[in-house]
Amino acid sequence: MNIVVCIKQVPDTNEVRIDPKTGTLIREGVPSIMNPDDKNALEEALAIKDNHGAHVTVITMGPPQAKNALIEAIAMGADEAVLITDRVFAGADTLATSYALSGALKKLDYDIVFAGRQAIDGDTAQVGPEIAEHLELPQVTYVEKVEEVGEGYIKVRRAWEDGYEIIKVKTPALLTAIKELNIPRYMHMSKIFGAFDKEIKVWTADDIEIDKSLLGLNGSPTRVMKSATKEAKGSGELVVKPVKEAVEYTVSKLIENHYI
Repeated sequence: MNIVVCIKQVPDTNEVRIDPKTGTLIREGVPSIMNPDDKNALEEALAIKDNHGAHVTVITMGPPQAKNALIEAIAMGADEAVLITDRVFAGADTLATSYALSGALKKLDYDIVFAGRQAIDGDTAQVGPEIAEHLELPQVTYVEKVEEVGEGYIKVRRAWEDGYEIIKVKTPALLTAIKELNIPRYMHMSKIFGAFDKEIKVWTADDIEIDKSLLGLNGSPTRVMKSATKEAKGSGELVVKPVKEAVEYTVSKLIENHYI
């Protein structure tokens, strides 16, 4: 079985800064980490490898320093890593990003493609599903448990706000992971040093069969008009009243603030 995991290196901060000229993230001076949901996706791929046998490839799109996230993935147990990097990818929104990644995935063998539900620097939850659409793959999002892995299929539990559903999907397929799926393992001490010696394939736009006009800012229909740091919530108000009076008071406050 071949599994490909799409990961992303993201800023390790709650205060994301935006370049007002381009509407893209300012990453200089900000430490980076592997996106948390992507780490859950990687852990599940490694668990399938442990239990059923599989070759796990990790892939990311980003600047050269995104290689660090791939090294971490190899130290966790991934077998192979691919970095797609090129100046023409710069400023890509979810559509251009998913298009570039899908082009790279066409060069790889896979039965399952894993991705995180969303990245903490954008919170769009769009790239995974868009990759599936580009590749015409069946997809299951918000996977909270892998129930069964069989020949030509995988059965998973998909989370809903008020419950869940069990889905059996034919492979190849794309799945997006949420944090409830598992607890990611630490890097293996025995693999950390070897991870730095592991060859990481580096592909540019010229190595992938894609239309360059659909990449980067030119291929991104999204435009960020304004961004702001989320304000801290107030301390609230503690009111001690009999039940009936408390309900009346709460309703009056909701009306006063135009919530109802």
